[in-house]
Amino acid sequence: MTSWPAALHRKWFVVACSDRVRRKPIAVTLLGRPIVLVRLQGERITGFEDRCPHRQAPLSAGHVVQGTLQCPYHGWRFDPSGALVELPGMPEGGCLPGIRARTIGVIEHGGLIWARLESTDDAGIPRLVQGLAPESRRFLWQATWRASALDILENVLDPMHTHFVHRGLIRSQTARRDIVASCWSTEEGFTVDYAGDEQQSGLIYRLFESPRKSERAHFSQPGSVQLEYAYHDGSCARISLHVSPESDDRSRLFGTLHIDGRRAPAWAVRLFVWPFIRRVARQDERILAMQTANVRRFPERKDAVTPFDIVRRRLLAVWTTDSMDDPASIPYRETELKL
Repeated sequence: MTSWPAALHRKWFVVACSDRVRRKPIAVTLLGRPIVLVRLQGERITGFEDRCPHRQAPLSAGHVVQGTLQCPYHGWRFDPSGALVELPGMPEGGCLPGIRARTIGVIEHGGLIWARLESTDDAGIPRLVQGLAPESRRFLWQATWRASALDILENVLDPMHTHFVHRGLIRSQTARRDIVASCWSTEEGFTVDYAGDEQQSGLIYRLFESPRKSERAHFSQPGSVQLEYAYHDGSCARISLHVSPESDDRSRLFGTLHIDGRRAPAWAVRLFVWPFIRRVARQDERILAMQTANVRRFPERKDAVTPFDIVRRRLLAVWTTDSMDDPASIPYRETELKL
């Protein structure tokens, strides 16, 4: 199993969509750790490490009984705090042993379930997510990709591949423009501002967008990205993507699209816009799977990093144990690009 930086175990990751978790327990994996999610009492979601402390049977195969989670092997039942509340077969009047199932911290927000493996006093889920209005959400998407979280995050934040992987859909190789990319650290991660990219040459822009006032990409540690497009007519579109690693080469993705100030009914977005976004996602999934497979063929490879790889160093500081950088210490930088 991959050994991730210890700090990641204290961070919040999206692990499921809210509508997937009902009375039946579901199993998910985060940073190699199996987790079970279940609604035990009312609508509140509870998280446990996916094992019974008795004989390690998976609690995700168990059942909800009277507001508790029952192990499928011997019927032991655990309350939302993880305390053992029933041991079938114990004589009446006996004293329950002080055995507990290990709980996992979970938060439900905006149709998504966030989890962290270890408790901490940090600020919680990213502020860029907390500020999204529920009524502006147009769709919620989830997928599993064969790629590392680091590579997926860089892919989402990297505009230089769009001329080739998404040729004609997002940008065209023959219609590049001079822009300046400014990158600076924030309290939660970093922001990249692309000045001079008011219009894109791809089909998606021509069909669904108007001239942009600004284009920014926000990264919030450890695995959340938001692409923010503000338009001259006062409207704004925000694409948020949350990446949660199951293993070193397998990650779960959860994406949302929020639109403010523009008439764009959810049904119309799903019918007309979503097919194009889905195609872009599949193109990224394909190239990342190819990259992942090739990394296995060259395990001792060393990546070339240039000044045009704007976010690579900052992401490495979060996601690798051998990075000597503090994300907040990386200085402000401007890079001229032809997009």
